[in-house]
Amino acid sequence: MKRRSFTLSAASALAASSLALPAWAQAQPKEGKDYTRLGKPVATDAPAGKVEVIEFFWYNCGHCHNFEPVFESWAKGAPAKGVSVRRVPVAFNATFVPQQKLYYALQGMGKVEELHARVFRAIHVEKVNLSKDEAIMAWMAKQPGIDLAKFKEMFASFNVASQIKRATQLQEAYGVEGTPSMGVAGRFYTDGTMAGSLNAVLQVVDYLVDVARKG
Repeated sequence: MKRRSFTLSAASALAASSLALPAWAQAQPKEGKDYTRLGKPVATDAPAGKVEVIEFFWYNCGHCHNFEPVFESWAKGAPAKGVSVRRVPVAFNATFVPQQKLYYALQGMGKVEELHARVFRAIHVEKVNLSKDEAIMAWMAKQPGIDLAKFKEMFASFNVASQIKRATQLQEAYGVEGTPSMGVAGRFYTDGTMAGSLNAVLQVVDYLVDVARKG
């Protein structure tokens, strides 16, 4: 979902996962075109010596659904690059909040790895509407190995509310214009519209990680 247009079909997302390099692969990504530098740096939560990369996403976003397997593959190699990866669910209005609570409740239960992609599939493939609290609870009740009482408690917890508040602060600090988009080292912002494709945005992120590491 973009406040400005970022149109990528499932087919183009598949192409984005190929080894084809973006047009600027022969040259250095350009500030103001492929990425922006934040006017005010944002504090990061990365461990010492690690560069933080944030993926801003929304479960209802079709582009995020397409991007998820590409990003997940990239993220698996991130630790070897000295990168600390975080996902941050965004909210452009109050209707987004139930899905923020869903993500952070899953995180609090240690279930993100197991259910994150399954949530995307439920919404975009199985056409399950998970936009409201009641629908989320009904869907979670059907998931194997889930303690629904514990999930409900986590969903309504102060910890989740605090994380949503922090997510809002990060969204505003990075000037997030839509999803999926990326924040790097508390200093840089890029997305598929700026970079040109889903594959290219991760190429830009790799470049910015190197820039951040060099200071």
